[in-house]
Amino acid sequence: MSAARTGEGAAAADADPRRWWGLMVIALAQLMVVLDATIVNIALPSAQRDLGMSDGNRQWVITAYTLAFGGLLLLGGRVADLVGRKRTFVVGLVGFAAASAIGGAATGPGMLFGARALQGVFAAVLAPSALSLLTTTFTDSRERGKAFGIYGTLAGSGAAVGFIVGGALTEYLNWRWCLYVNIPIAVAAVIGALVLLQDRPRRPGARLDVPGVLLGCGGLVALVHGFSEAEPRGWTDPYVLALFAAGIVLLLAFVWWQTRAPVPLLPLHIVRDRNRAGCFLTMMLAVMGMFGMFLFMTYYLQVALGYSPVKTGLAFLPLTVSILVGSTQISARLLHRVGPRMLMVPGMLLACAGMVVLTRMTVHSAYATEILPALILMGLGMGLTFMPVFSTATAGVAPWDAGVTSATVNTSQQVGGSIGTALLNTVATTSGASYITAHLTDPSRREAVVREGIVHGYTVAIWLAAGIMLLAALVAGLMVTARAPKPDTPTDERVPEAVA
Repeated sequence: MSAARTGEGAAAADADPRRWWGLMVIALAQLMVVLDATIVNIALPSAQRDLGMSDGNRQWVITAYTLAFGGLLLLGGRVADLVGRKRTFVVGLVGFAAASAIGGAATGPGMLFGARALQGVFAAVLAPSALSLLTTTFTDSRERGKAFGIYGTLAGSGAAVGFIVGGALTEYLNWRWCLYVNIPIAVAAVIGALVLLQDRPRRPGARLDVPGVLLGCGGLVALVHGFSEAEPRGWTDPYVLALFAAGIVLLLAFVWWQTRAPVPLLPLHIVRDRNRAGCFLTMMLAVMGMFGMFLFMTYYLQVALGYSPVKTGLAFLPLTVSILVGSTQISARLLHRVGPRMLMVPGMLLACAGMVVLTRMTVHSAYATEILPALILMGLGMGLTFMPVFSTATAGVAPWDAGVTSATVNTSQQVGGSIGTALLNTVATTSGASYITAHLTDPSRREAVVREGIVHGYTVAIWLAAGIMLLAALVAGLMVTARAPKPDTPTDERVPEAVA
């Protein structure tokens, strides 16, 4: 390595001495966004009673958020590239806090649905800004490993943390605090962003691709909405099929337009890169299996084992700790020594093994011996996988494309979560109903058979989730061929107190 290059790298590192504190701000914002996808799940029954929501409409508390978030991510990512990532990061935080305040003060279902949709809009601005700020701040491979290890932990465990926080707030305060809790988090993150974060210069002369926005975001909204409606309506419902058809047509038109647009919303070279495409697909498949597992385990712990909301949340804590260990203590230390697929493939195989262990659960399973080992295996697997996915997918991207690349990673998460929740829940419901029909021969055992049928449905769906994880391992092994990143500069191995 040349002395000149070393000097340039040292200067780049010294240019932002507060970057690790800035990472804490980015991590705080990302945790808020991911956490909000699940924090209201445990609070939903209380909110339904309080606001008089019907059973048919209550799903919109979840759907309104995921629709706006998943559908607008590409737009949010490109806006961050055009007007500045720090600026959109702050705007996203302020808007998210305001939407949370409106939702917490909701006096009726419509007000809550609207607030959740508004949260999704600002989350679509905030999430790609956060990841692209991380991408452009940490460029040395070793520092990148540590930074993305923390970020990967939040991405993988945020949903589980949402269950913990949501359970505690619902049980000891009320459901409204599942929304109000975002306000102090956002305020702290805004102050930190204004003081600590720096931005790169924007690309001169760039402009927004409006036809691309309409086609791309429209297609994503149609697909996400289709998957959310497939669960209550059925996969063959005309409305669901129309949404899928509209989504596919719009996305095909979007791809066609991106080859001709002067300044495309999503430059196709981003997704044509083999390693990046492999990371996007691995992420989507991993989240498909993981989100379904979260849904089933939440109901299983509360309904089958009789756990309280707080106890249910705490039951997910080992999963969160395992993801933290896998991301920061294994992946972050090894990524600059081995290729990313050497972490992603074992990670998905571990997660698959955890799913297989879960298929053994019954209505009388013991948490310590039958559930806990599965959660630890899945957590380690997710931690090993998510960190190299984020790092590899965003590596080598021009600064003016960092936002839209980050948005594409987040989009693969959201689409994967929507597909997984709808698909696995449908499989669980169908399998459970078939079991109950076949075994309900003695009316006196009706309640026991129903419980057994529900758990049987979960185990069948978890087998499918295990297969999806196995497919993710195959995709990562075949598509992600990047080598271990080589540090361009000497790296200070000391981790600041904020990170340690």
